[in-house]
Amino acid sequence: MGKRDNRDKHPINSEFVRALAHFSHIGLTMAAAVLVGVLLGKYLDGVFRTSPWLLLITSLLGVGAALKLLFNLAKDE
Repeated sequence: MGKRDNRDKHPINSEFVRALAHFSHIGLTMAAAVLVGVLLGKYLDGVFRTSPWLLLITSLLGVGAALKLLFNLAKDE
């Protein structure tokens, strides 16, 4: 059993890392937009006592914002 060559190991491809970072950016951006909508709706429902209407409206606005961000990111590529 001799020494192992470093040639046997494949270095991580920088394109792979770049693609992984891009996809994680998309996922985190979409999740953050929806989460902000939900949290804002819950807060406003507590302030104005309009449960569940503002939560539903701001949640839908968050989903719409997430889709718009997705299309903008896809258009930039």
